Amino acid sequence: MLGSIGPAALVILAINIGIGIAGLGRDPRVIDACVFRPYEFARGRRRFTLLASGFAHADLPHLLFNMITFFFFGVPMERVLGTPMFVLLYALGLALSPLISLARHRNNPSYATLGASGAVSAVLFAFVVYFPTAPMIIFPIPLPIPAWLFAAGYLAYSIWASRSHAGRINHDAHLAGALTGVAFVAVTDPRAVVSLLRYLGL
Repeated sequence: MLGSIGPAALVILAINIGIGIAGLGRDPRVIDACVFRPYEFARGRRRFTLLASGFAHADLPHLLFNMITFFFFGVPMERVLGTPMFVLLYALGLALSPLISLARHRNNPSYATLGASGAVSAVLFAFVVYFPTAPMIIFPIPLPIPAWLFAAGYLAYSIWASRSHAGRINHDAHLAGALTGVAFVAVTDPRAVVSLLRYLGL
């Protein structure tokens, strides 16, 4: 199975796991150094954390969930897009997914966020555009649903959770990443979006 992983997916997994092991198991200062704080960023400080925060995670379940999701959707997407375009997709998801948080929390000195969720969401939603009928399972519900229906529910929940400030998860990053993934496919391969819309009867 490992032999089928594209070079970009393998490198992204390795970097995330490496930083995760370093920060969670050896030196917590690694995580502290990567945390994205919109208040500081808006004032010209720690600008590198816009990207660095996407490679650090708060705890082991956070890291595992993101990397498992990335593996299942990132590996096929690298095959579909090719390595250069896949790297561009991931990079855009990484860079653009914190922007809603930046806009909403630029004056909140206590707000901080980190994790690959935004970039992973970009990859996941690009996958949905190309494979809208692929079966997906929402744990712990054992029944598969088509990818497009999962995507619709995911977006609706992310918008609701963002507005209601539900939990400690950065739902803004999920939403921004999802929109980035769809926009990326719309620009680079509009026929895929047209096919999706026709399938949905739109």
